[in-house]
Amino acid sequence: MEQGAGSSDIEREVSQGGVRKQFILDTNVLLHEPQALFGFADNDVVIPIYVIEEIDTFKRDLSEMGRNARQVCRQLDDLRRYGHLGDGAPLDNGGTLRVAFTDRKIPQEFVNSRSTDNRILSVALDARDDRPDSPVIFVTKDTNLRIRADALGLTAVNYEDEPIKEIAELFTGIRTIEVDAADIDRFYRESGIPSPDEEHQPNEYCLLRDRANESHTALGKYRVLDNMILPLIRTPKEGIWGIRPRNKEQAFALDLLLNDEILLVTLVGKAGTGKTLLAIAAGLHKVMEESVFHKLLVSRPIFPLGRDIGYLPGGVEEKLNPWMQPIFDNVEFLMGLSRADKKAGRSYQELIDLGILEIEPLTYIRGRSIPQQYIIVDEAQNLTPHEVKTIISRAGDNTKVVLTGDPYQIDNPYVDATNNGLVHVVNRFMPESVAGHVTLTKGERSSLAELAANLL
Repeated sequence: MEQGAGSSDIEREVSQGGVRKQFILDTNVLLHEPQALFGFADNDVVIPIYVIEEIDTFKRDLSEMGRNARQVCRQLDDLRRYGHLGDGAPLDNGGTLRVAFTDRKIPQEFVNSRSTDNRILSVALDARDDRPDSPVIFVTKDTNLRIRADALGLTAVNYEDEPIKEIAELFTGIRTIEVDAADIDRFYRESGIPSPDEEHQPNEYCLLRDRANESHTALGKYRVLDNMILPLIRTPKEGIWGIRPRNKEQAFALDLLLNDEILLVTLVGKAGTGKTLLAIAAGLHKVMEESVFHKLLVSRPIFPLGRDIGYLPGGVEEKLNPWMQPIFDNVEFLMGLSRADKKAGRSYQELIDLGILEIEPLTYIRGRSIPQQYIIVDEAQNLTPHEVKTIISRAGDNTKVVLTGDPYQIDNPYVDATNNGLVHVVNRFMPESVAGHVTLTKGERSSLAELAANLL
């Protein structure tokens, strides 16, 4: 986390009463959160005209930024009914919103920098000089622009619409509880014990450990309804599509994936921890073996690793194949296809042809209602909070949504490790009884993959 950045700065500046302040908003703030126009209490919000010009270049985009740009334009146009934007239109919270421009010359030191950024900074300097008694707060998500603003003597802060935690502080979904040996024996004998710990989250998993003997343990899950710790769902000896958990975190994850009462599952873990393989195995089990769901729908964001190779030929399915190949690899592994099977033409396509498996690009998910399906969204760390909201809100009756990803492996330039859709969902759904989360830490792909994930 950046020093001096985060929503705590905004909250502190807004909540400090006694003096009416001026908040100058950069373009990226409004493209990130259009409602930021109304988030500064009874202070004055100043939008440089150059921000409006930049927003205008995004309004035709079909992306989330395009939608946000159009929303900002509509909101500003609506405010014109209540006053001239050049003078300052009143806001419902008691503040005002003003659109400003400047004739101030660009500082010589910044001549070779982006001219639009310079003009935005100049508006902030004008606001400071025109009203010396009203502190100016420059709000931008651009790190370098905050540095330049600070060099000019302006107070510059980052904008986040919710408190940000370090990724290491992310809720793991697992806790260790020290108990007596008799409690563990009772847990196995009676299939559960009352929880000795009062600060559980719903569906949190527990490692019960004997105080006197660390090797004497039990794995359980917390049920908030009666404050009980219960055993995990018992899996067949042959496993789920041949997959058996190799560590306690995988056991917890599989329990979440097989629990029909949990409608939203988030699995976070580094490469090789088995999160995607477990999710697909559980999904196929629920669709084909138990017939709880009609179909397994799998999707993932389309972001290239490294330099993109450009447009791909063919129809939608052909274009998606390179992006979905990791999913296909996992499905074929679960199908147990040998080299001879593959040479004979057998592949994941069999499940698609049977209507059991569907591969869906996230691009086309908006507007759909998806009932009675097991939905897996892989690489969800590349999604924005708004995109994740769009996906989860598509879920119809008896649909389960599984989000998997690694916040340390982000390819989307518009999100980071603490401000992405996956982490957003973990934080927001932590106290909800229909959701569950597990962080997987131990790699099981191979010893080489585990070393690479830890050392590189």
